[in-house]
Amino acid sequence: MRSAVAAALAACLLLAPAARARPVRAPEPPEHPRVRLETELGAIELELDRARAPRTTANFLRYVEAGRYDGGRFHRTVRADNQPDDRVRIAVVQAGVDPAKEAEDFPPIALERTRDTGLRHRAGTLSMARARPDTATSDFFVCLDDEPELDSGGRRNPDGQGFAAFGRVTAGMDVVRRIHASPAKGQALDPPVRILRARLMGTR
Repeated sequence: MRSAVAAALAACLLLAPAARARPVRAPEPPEHPRVRLETELGAIELELDRARAPRTTANFLRYVEAGRYDGGRFHRTVRADNQPDDRVRIAVVQAGVDPAKEAEDFPPIALERTRDTGLRHRAGTLSMARARPDTATSDFFVCLDDEPELDSGGRRNPDGQGFAAFGRVTAGMDVVRRIHASPAKGQALDPPVRILRARLMGTR
């Protein structure tokens, strides 16, 4: 009888380490991560769309998590009085990292076109700035109004490929409007509006 009990205990002891060694599954990343930008004019809260624009969202979060937007700035405002040569006019504010650190930008990302993501450039939309397709790095912009000419097939960019929308402002559009109306020389904000810090807020 004692030998049977001892054998049973030994079997339990042998099984225990195996049970403890089972890998723990990492939680799935949130579909709509949120980011808080603290600027010298106030805070702006953003909700990103990882489900529909995964590459662009991952790129933006990489800059946030690396602290690259801390000390960055909103440096451009595009409004009715400063785009006299543009046949297609828009209303946006553009931001990026500290210019002294632009050389440290991560590699450019592929353009996630709105025709593929289903996202649209509406008032409050967050999108990536670019020159040619597949050249976006750290600069991003926020739309003040609905801007269909920034979608795929739009006429604002001569190549007609549009820009990569990947999120929206959920709080702080009043701050975005103040930035948009700030003093500028041409389209360059003068002085730029500093980003004090950018942090991941979590999910809802």
